[in-house]
Amino acid sequence: MATISTDNFEKNAPAAGVLRALYGDKAEKHAPRFGKLAARHAETFGIGCTDFFSSPGRIEIVGNHTDHNAGKVLAAAITVDTLAAVRPREDGLIEVKSENYPMLRVSLDDLAFRQSELGTSVALIKGVAEYFIRAGKRAGGFTACMDSCVPKGSGVSSSSSFELIIAEIFNYYYNDGRLSPIFMAKASQYAENVYFGKPSGLMDQSAIALGGVNMIDFRSFDDPEVVGARWDFDDLDIYVVATGGDHSDLTDDYAAIPAEMKAVAEALGGKVLRDIPADKFYAAEDGLRGTLPPRALLRAEHFYEENLRVERALKAVGDGDEQAFLKEVNASGESSAVKLQNLYSERGDRSIEEALEKASHIDGVLAKRVHGGGFAGTILLFVAKDRSDAVNEVLNAEFGADNVFRLFIRESGACRVPFTEEK
Repeated sequence: MATISTDNFEKNAPAAGVLRALYGDKAEKHAPRFGKLAARHAETFGIGCTDFFSSPGRIEIVGNHTDHNAGKVLAAAITVDTLAAVRPREDGLIEVKSENYPMLRVSLDDLAFRQSELGTSVALIKGVAEYFIRAGKRAGGFTACMDSCVPKGSGVSSSSSFELIIAEIFNYYYNDGRLSPIFMAKASQYAENVYFGKPSGLMDQSAIALGGVNMIDFRSFDDPEVVGARWDFDDLDIYVVATGGDHSDLTDDYAAIPAEMKAVAEALGGKVLRDIPADKFYAAEDGLRGTLPPRALLRAEHFYEENLRVERALKAVGDGDEQAFLKEVNASGESSAVKLQNLYSERGDRSIEEALEKASHIDGVLAKRVHGGGFAGTILLFVAKDRSDAVNEVLNAEFGADNVFRLFIRESGACRVPFTEEK
C-alpha cells in the first residue's frame, strides 16, 4: 500500500484524463485540491494518505415529486464533489477532518444512536457503518481529510455526497469493491433517515452512487429499477441557481404533496399513486371531485404525466434528440407550476416563480424548471453553450455569483479516484 505524501505526490497525482472525467472543463481548477489534501493528511495524522475518493453532487432533471409515491425520476451526477484523502487503519477508529471544522471521531465499537447527534456528520458516519454491519458487510477504520465543493443549500445534495463517500470507502477497503451502487445508496439513506433525523427518499443517494444520467423507477423501494443513458449534449450547459428564498417554516408545504397524492391513492384502494393504474385514476377522477380537494387531483395528474415525461426524456437523451429533451424539461417545469403547485408557498415567498420568470427572458436559456422540493430554493436551467458566458454574467448580476452554479454531467458515481486513466 503506497503512501502518498507531499514528497511523492507529483508522481501519484491523478492523470489529466481522470480529472477531466471528474470535473469536466473545470479540471485545472480542481487539480490543486488533491495535493493540498495529501499534505493536510500528512500534517494532521502524521502519515500520508494511500488513496483519494470522490463523491459527486446530483441534479434532478425530470421527475419532480414522484419518488415518494413510487414513481420515476431522471437524475444525474454532476461535477461538484466531496473529495477525500484517505488511509485505512486496523483499530476500528474513523477520524475525518475537514478544514475549519473539528475532527470527527467514530469508533466501530460504539455505533449506538444518540439523540444528541441528530443532524451531525458523526451521525451520518455511524449510520452508514451500522447499515453495513447489520447487512452482513464489513466496515473498518480509516483516517480522512476532506474538502467539499458541493454547495450547501443549493439543492444538489451535499449531505448525500458525504454519506456516499463514507460508503465507498467501506466498500473499497473492506468489501473488495463488490457492493452495488444501490446497496450503498440504501446505507446512506438509512444513515440520513434514522441517525441524522431527516426524512428522504432514495433518489439523491441513488443518483450519486450510480453516476451519469439514470432513470430510477421506484415501483419497488427495496429494489428500484435503473436504466442509464449516455449524456452527449455537449452544446448544453447546466445551471443551478439559488433564488434566495427562505426554507424555514415550509414543512407543511412539503409534507402536503405526498400526503395529497397518497390520499388520492387511498380513495382508489392503494397506498401510493403507483399502486393505481393511470387509466383507473382518470376514469375515477370526476367522481372524486366531491370528496377530495381539487389540488390533490391536480397533483395526481402531475404524477402520472411526469412519469411519462421521465420516460420520454430518457429516450431523448439516449437518442441524442436535444430538442425533444428540452421540450420534456420545460413541460416538467410547467406542470410543477400549474398542477403540482410547488413554485411558491401560500405564505408568500415567490422567489422561485420570480426567478423562472426572469430566466425566461435571458437569451440562451433553452429550458427551465423548479429544482427539487420547491416553494423556496433553486431552479434548474439548460443553456446554449455558445451563450453560456453571457447567461452566466446576467445570472451573477441578478442573483449573485455565490448563488449561480455552472455544472456538468459526471459519468462516475462515488468512487476511488484512479491515478491513471483506466481502460
